[in-house]
Amino acid sequence: WLMSDNMHHQWLLLAACFWVIFMFMVASKFITLTFKDPDGYGAKQEPLILTAVTKVEEVHVPKEKHWPEEFQPTGKAFSGNLIRQPLVHMERLELLRNVCRDTALRNLSHTAVSKFVLDRIFVCDKHKILFCQTPKVGNTQWKKVLIVLNGAFSSIEEIPENIVHDHEKNGLPRLSSFSDSEIKKRLNLYFKFFIVRDPFERLISAFKDKFVHNPRFEPWYRHEIAPGIIRKYRKNRTETKGLQFEDFVRYLGDPNHRWLDVQFGDHIIHWVTYVELCAPCEITYSVIGHHETLEDDAPYILKAAGIDHLVSYPTIPPGITVYNKTKVERYFLGISKRDIRRLYARFEGDFKLFGYREPDFLLN
Repeated sequence: WLMSDNMHHQWLLLAACFWVIFMFMVASKFITLTFKDPDGYGAKQEPLILTAVTKVEEVHVPKEKHWPEEFQPTGKAFSGNLIRQPLVHMERLELLRNVCRDTALRNLSHTAVSKFVLDRIFVCDKHKILFCQTPKVGNTQWKKVLIVLNGAFSSIEEIPENIVHDHEKNGLPRLSSFSDSEIKKRLNLYFKFFIVRDPFERLISAFKDKFVHNPRFEPWYRHEIAPGIIRKYRKNRTETKGLQFEDFVRYLGDPNHRWLDVQFGDHIIHWVTYVELCAPCEITYSVIGHHETLEDDAPYILKAAGIDHLVSYPTIPPGITVYNKTKVERYFLGISKRDIRRLYARFEGDFKLFGYREPDFLLN
């Protein structure tokens, strides 16, 4: 009798184990199917208003599927796992859609898809990729990737530095160079991505690169743009030193900054908002990478675009993508709260759309 009772319990235990395994297999299948259908995640997109060079018309861009069957990127830089990485990117796109629908932020999150925006988007027809340039966020390396994909050079190492930004020689057409119908087709069908970074840290990088170090020998920043900002925004006119970060902040936070922007031309791309550069609420991007997680995001983007077997993102120096809170606070130390708040008011859309926190020194 005892032996029969023990066997009965053993069979019950075995059946329970089989039931748990069966439920785990069903759950795994459900998760896999869910990740393979990103259309089930998020809301219906808004129509795209395309104001191209020749004509203004409304374009309804349908939902698109650019997600690969397998999500885990290749390469040593990837440190995530099969489930976490696609979820991170889907959450970013969901946040973007939610903020785009926030009517209170509409003036800070929406812009027309004008020639200025189309000039920022580089095209790789061979692999159906569009890349929107957001300066001071590691864009030079992504340009090199696309140059190789377009066939102008066989490897990234072969590309001369002076060619990367020479758009007559680097083999990278801009989206604005196509007809309206060709633009719409590419916006509808191609894999589209861009990279963002903490907005204030990006402004510091732009200031240092263009007005302090100027490694690419672009004299117009120091000799034309800097004097224009100083004349308008420096409080103490007797000072003879070059452009200071405080002057730069005062210019960027001025609600009437556009009259100077017109004079500066396309040079303003290094400090205008991501919204103005890439129209993220009007164009349905496939992936939005973050500079702070580029070690994970770069191989993920290559995998998602289906090009990871053709090219690798250049090696990222250790620590270069880490957000430097101390540096940001040091640059803003001594700048009036009024000027910082005005600056934040202009870039609030970028902070909210891409999940960046309002700086602590604004909350204190």
